This record gives sequence, C-alpha cells and structure tokens, in this order.
Amino acid sequence: MSPRPLLAPTFARTRLGSGPGLLLAHGAGSSLAGTYGPVLEALAARYTVVGIDYPGSGDTPRSATALSVDDLADQLVAAADAEGVDRFAVSGYSLGGPVAIRTATRHPERVTALVLTASFPHRDNRLALASSVWSKIAASGDRELLAEFQLMMALGTQALESMPADQLQQTLGYVAATAAEGSSEQTDLVGQVDVRDDLVGLKVPTLVVSTTDDRLTSTALHRRLAETIPDAQLAEIATGHLPMLERTEEWLQLVTDFLDKHHA
Repeated sequence: MSPRPLLAPTFARTRLGSGPGLLLAHGAGSSLAGTYGPVLEALAARYTVVGIDYPGSGDTPRSATALSVDDLADQLVAAADAEGVDRFAVSGYSLGGPVAIRTATRHPERVTALVLTASFPHRDNRLALASSVWSKIAASGDRELLAEFQLMMALGTQALESMPADQLQQTLGYVAATAAEGSSEQTDLVGQVDVRDDLVGLKVPTLVVSTTDDRLTSTALHRRLAETIPDAQLAEIATGHLPMLERTEEWLQLVTDFLDKHHA
C-alpha cells in the first residue's frame, strides 16, 4: 500500500517525552489530559508520546459537522507527522479504540502495536442506549446532570461506593466543570462507529485490556476485539470504565510490559 499524502494537522496536540513513538487516542466526552492524565508522566518517561484533542475537547474547537473515525485517525497521524514521529504504537481508550484500529488500517506501514482499553468494535444495545442518553444530556447544557450520569456509568462499583459523600460531591463538581464542550458530537460517534470489517486484517501485535466491572463497554465487546483481531492478547482489570484512574499502576504495568516486548 502506498503511503497516504500528509494531512495538515488542525487539532490541538500534545508531545511529551522521548523514545519510541506512542500515539494516544482519548475517550468520548474527555480530552487527552482527561483520559491519560494519571499515566502521562510515566508514559513520557519511556516513549515519545503524541496525542490530540478531538473537536470540542481541550483547545480544539467544536466541529460544525458530524465527526468521523477516519478524520480522527488521520488527524492523529497528522499530529505524529508534525512532531516528526514516523513509526509508532497506538493506545486507544474507549472511543479511542476504534480510532486506533482505523489508524492501523489506514496507515499500516507506520503502526507497530495497538493497545485497546475498555474499547469496542461497534455498539451493542447497552452502549447504543448509553451514548444516546449521554449525548442528549450533553446537548441540554445541564453540566450537573451530565456529571452525575458520567460518574454513575464510568466508575466501577468499588471506586464509586468507597467515596465519602463530600468527596463524591467534589468529584461531581470537577467532572461538571471539565466536561468537553463537544461531548454531544463525540458520544454521537460512539453510537455510530463500526470497525468490525477492520479487525481481521490487522497485522500488528495487539493488547486488549478488558475492564470487568464496566457499565459502558461490556466485556463481550472487549472479548470480540480480542477474539477477532489475529493473535490479540487479552488482559483483564477488575475496574469500571476508568482503569487509568482506578488501577493506575496495574494498567501501566500491563501496557509497558506489552510495548517493551512488541514495540522497540
């Protein structure tokens, strides 16, 4: 396959660290820092980390048109081009998983490995319903209600129930204040994306991290990724949808061990 022409980067991007290239694709309703904040410093100590903020996240303006996974994937690679990173592994979290998969499909000569965390190849009924409700709440502008929905759906049972009442209220306030302006468009994409046709053609080492107490993306969807991508490795973490927050060190160990083996 001949290389695709270079695309002008238009999304806000972050570069940190040094070493082998690692691109980061964040989840819906979040941002690069919002998704990967607890692990960014540790990843940057080992890799040249490059990530983007989707439209309506971070410093990237909202889009006037519907988002597409192809555009997000190409903009992720455009950010790597702008930072001089030629070959790279790609870590995709939640919606970032399909973005990472499409990156490997559209730029196979450049991707060395994939890490897919709490992710999915397509929506199931639960994810379709959750993304629809999430999008409607975000579009309403009710940030308090949006924060309540996000915490209820994203945190695992142990993490949520161990919070004292005052900490829960503080966390709700933080989530409400930092909600992505483009949450509605991003969660609309969650309900539409389908990368099933990409999976069997992937030729790179792949780690699927399954979050076993996840109310958004089911373990059945995680397993579908692992079972369909050739030779993919499946690892389980007993958390909700936020393993980088709930089990930071466990997630880091899984990912860095995998990348050290497959991504030199």
